[in-house]
Parts: sequence; C-alpha cells; structure tokens
Amino acid sequence: MLKEEKNVRQNQSEGRRRWFYDNYFDLITWQDADNEISSFQLCYDKGISERVLTWQKHKGYSHNKIDDGEVPGEHKMTPILAVDGKFDKSKIMEKFENDSKEIDRDIAQFVYKKLLHHPALK
Repeated sequence: MLKEEKNVRQNQSEGRRRWFYDNYFDLITWQDADNEISSFQLCYDKGISERVLTWQKHKGYSHNKIDDGEVPGEHKMTPILAVDGKFDKSKIMEKFENDSKEIDRDIAQFVYKKLLHHPALK
C-alpha cells in the first residue's frame, strides 16, 4: 500500500513536490500554486526491472527504464533514464488502483485517469 513521505525536499521553481511509495511503486507529483498536478512520475517494478512513466501537463507522456548504473567489476555509476517503449498499461492500472487506496483521493484518481488515457496498446 502506498504511503506518503512527509519530509520531501522542495524546490520553489518546480512547485510543491509530494512522494508516495511502497515496495512496488514510487509516485512523485508536482503541484502548481492552485494545487493542480502539473506533472508526475510513476516508478514501478522497483528492484526488478524498474521503469518510470512520466506525465507532464505541457509535454504529455514518456516511458523509460531506469539503468541503475551497475557495471560488473566497476564502481556503480549514477542511475539514468533510458528509452523504453514497453508499458503494460492494464497491469499497472490494476496494481496502482489497489495500492493507492490509502493516499490522497484526488491524487490517486488523477493519476489513475492519466493511466487510463495513456495511448499504450495493452
């Protein structure tokens, strides 16, 4: 079940940042001065094959995998986002709907609707 982290670093130029997490998801939202969500990142499959769906009000959707920077036999590099078009929409929607029942209802519904409208074929 997602829980909210209350001690989240804020950057005034980005809007209010909120972070919700569990063992499977990280959801980070950014809200403008009117408390409207201007963007979010939904990270999923944490610790397995982590991916991130990003939605931005003026840019739309992007989907990436997270390259954790692990190179065998070398020092770990900084994780980066790498292009990844695969998005199992139905699986993520179902899991998010279940895992988001205890967070801010408006945020959960907003993100779910954006998942619903994502153009993925699945």
